Amino acid sequence: MSDYPTSFDKDALLKCARGELFGEGNAQLPAPPMLMMDRITEVSGDGGAHGKGHILAEFDITPDLWFFECHFPGNPIMPGCLGLDGLWQLTGFNLGWRGWQGRGYALGVGEVKLKGMVRPDRKMLTYKIDFTKALQTRRLTMGVADGIVEADGEVIYEVKDMKVALSES
Repeated sequence: MSDYPTSFDKDALLKCARGELFGEGNAQLPAPPMLMMDRITEVSGDGGAHGKGHILAEFDITPDLWFFECHFPGNPIMPGCLGLDGLWQLTGFNLGWRGWQGRGYALGVGEVKLKGMVRPDRKMLTYKIDFTKALQTRRLTMGVADGIVEADGEVIYEVKDMKVALSES
């Protein structure tokens, strides 16, 4: 499947953000502050609920995170779109981890449910992504996955049919 490790610390994620992990022009994570995870604890191309790959990651929550000050003053809440973006980031990472070539981009998501809020008193987000489809053809490289984000063990976000592609152009 892959010659890459199955877990990554923050230094490795920053290496990916600089384009040094999967090679120039391939899947790349965003740099902080848009990097929405601190470590990837598991990644596979054949695990998960459907046997098509999975990825687990964690993000440490601290009261001084950049978004709490501005969203919203006096009522700090992590924007839901950042949790969704973290799921997309990890889905694209999995495709690069498989050794598939091209730059990642989100194609969409079928369903998003926001079930709770991430406030500054939370300690950790856990991302859990299970691929329902991962395909690479001559014309298309794409992953489709379902995911959840938990805050201290409580499900905060659920997504279905999240789509990420890789493109060499």
